[in-house]
Formats: sequence, structure tokens, C-alpha cells
Amino acid sequence: MNRNQYCIIMAGGIGSRFWPLSRNAMPKQFLDILGLGKSFLQLTYERFKRIIPDERILVVTSDQYKDLVHSQLPNIPLNNILSEPFRRNTAPCIAYATYKLMKTDPRATVVVAPSDHLILGDEEFLATIRSALQLAREKDVLITLGITPTRPETGYGYIQAAKNESLVVEDHVAYPVKTFTEKPDDELARVLVQSGEFYWNSGIFVWNLESIVTQLEHWLPEVSMPFRNGLSLYNTSHEAKFIRKVYEEIRNVSIDYGIMEKATNTYVFSATFGWSDLGSWESLYMHYAKDTRENAVAAGKVLLENVKNSMIYSRDNAKLIVVKGLDNYIVVDTPDALLVCPREDTQFRQLFNDIAHDHEEFV
Repeated sequence: MNRNQYCIIMAGGIGSRFWPLSRNAMPKQFLDILGLGKSFLQLTYERFKRIIPDERILVVTSDQYKDLVHSQLPNIPLNNILSEPFRRNTAPCIAYATYKLMKTDPRATVVVAPSDHLILGDEEFLATIRSALQLAREKDVLITLGITPTRPETGYGYIQAAKNESLVVEDHVAYPVKTFTEKPDDELARVLVQSGEFYWNSGIFVWNLESIVTQLEHWLPEVSMPFRNGLSLYNTSHEAKFIRKVYEEIRNVSIDYGIMEKATNTYVFSATFGWSDLGSWESLYMHYAKDTRENAVAAGKVLLENVKNSMIYSRDNAKLIVVKGLDNYIVVDTPDALLVCPREDTQFRQLFNDIAHDHEEFV
């Protein structure tokens, strides 16, 4: 293992699109939604620990989840669990971890990854990460992993590659980025996929600290400089108080919008491993095995009649779930809430906001 390689895992989200299973007190990244006996966070950590040791893995999370992270990842040093007092999106999250690393290892090369994505094919994933780390170690580049699209998905962002140029590292190909496209509508998604130039944006990044600091301070000085000003306070008893003050004043901005869409040294690594951000019940349905009527059933006792193209989910093996006459629906049963929702409506931010407003006890 290269001693200057690090991993930053982002684990501060609330997973609202997986309500009612995901709640404020126990969001998606801490749940065993796949029934594998491990949470998404644990699966992410175990994947990266094969190439990066515990002492060089950092987890950035919300203040309220620090103990939860520690309980699920007891081998991670407590000082490596970074607590955000307020949610301010991915750019502040990454800036915090970046400048904390600057204090201890300014020559670090870093992979930044969400804590709650599905990866199929660990060997190919890790081989891609190794190649990206090698390129980032040698060149002033910002790398994102691009997934070859298998369908015109409207729930993902897209990256357009300049395929007339390329860099090859250990049989893995990286292209300069031409454009980033936010989540498209159906028609545009079909055009992007058919062009052959676009990849799904995985939200997984690789770079060296010097490169990302240069870009942060050029494009987002109002975000980066407050963190830089605290270099002498990191890893001391004053860090928490300092970070709270920074987060009270800093703006909410994503790393994609703030840096990746503006920088001129961005590359997309063409990735072939199976991937999904599992951002909704619909995306989970897409990855579950189906019966002959295209139903995905993840429950103990289920009786279905005239049901097709639907997902039935419950972790209660004692309760009998009876469903009749549904087509293209998601049914999610939890001890205190039941969701019955058309599949196309499961990216339901407004519904979640309504629940939070009228029924806060269920959020």
C-alpha cells in the first residue's frame, strides 16, 4: 500500500428518498437495506480497507451520527471521524477533510466516495481506483469515475468525455471532461446515452491534495479559506469549536457545481464495474431479482394476487403482507409506517417535506 493514499467517505446524508425505512435518527447509509448483514457504510469501508489502512480512512458525517459511525466502524480512529455541525453539501464536506489532511500529510493522494452506493464487482472497482490514484499521484488532475450507462436514466447526472484524447493507466482509460449535465428529462437522457460520449456521474472522485486545494482556493475561496485559516487548530481540542463557527457562516454548495464543472483539468475514468447510487426505492427495485411477473419481493411472508412490476419490502418476518391488484407500485412496511406509492413517484422529496411538516414524529 502506498503510504500517501487516503480515503474520504462522505456519510452525512439523511436518505429521505428511502423513507419510511430511512429516518433522521438512522438514515440510509447506516441501514442493511440489501439484507447482507452489513450497512452501506460498512460495505463501503470494507471495500476501501483492502487498499487503504484504517488510519488513512476518514469519515465525514453529521454531529448526530458520529457515535453511530464509531459503533459501525470501531477500527477507524476517532480523530478520523469528522463531525459537521450543519449540512452544507459536498464542497464544505470535502474542504474540511482536505485541510485536515493538509495538516498531517500535504502529499496525500485521495479517493472521495459516498457511503451509500451499490458497487458490484469489487475487484474491477478497486483496480479502477488504483489506476486513478496512480494518475492523480503523477499529474495535476481532478478525476471522477464515469459509469457506462445501460439505460436512459433520469435520476443521475451525466459527464461528456472528449474521446479524441485519452490517458491509459493499467488498461484503464481516462478522458478529458467536456461537459457536466444535471439530471436530464427522458428525451435528453435518451439522446445522451445514444451519443456514446456520456457517462453516469458516480460522485466518486480522485485527486492529490495540491490539485484540489488549488482549485478550491481559485473557484471557492469563500468556502476554502475559512478551513485553511484553521490549519493550526486541526487535531487539537479547539477543532470542534472552530469548525462549528465555520459551518455557521459557510454557504451550501456541491463540489460538482463549485469545482468540477468549472475546472479545466478534470478527467473521467471510464468504469465498467456495476454501480448504482441506490437513491430511491425505484433504483433498489431495478437491482433486485424479479419473479415471473416482474415483482421484487424482499419480505418474509407475502401473498400477491394480480400484482406485477412492483416491489414489496419488509423486514418483519412475522407479519403476513397481502397485496392485490397493483401494477408498478412500491410497498414498504415498517413497524410504525406504511408506504404505498407508484414506482415513478419514489424520488419524493416533496412528500418527505410534507411528512416532516405534518408528522415530524415519523421522520
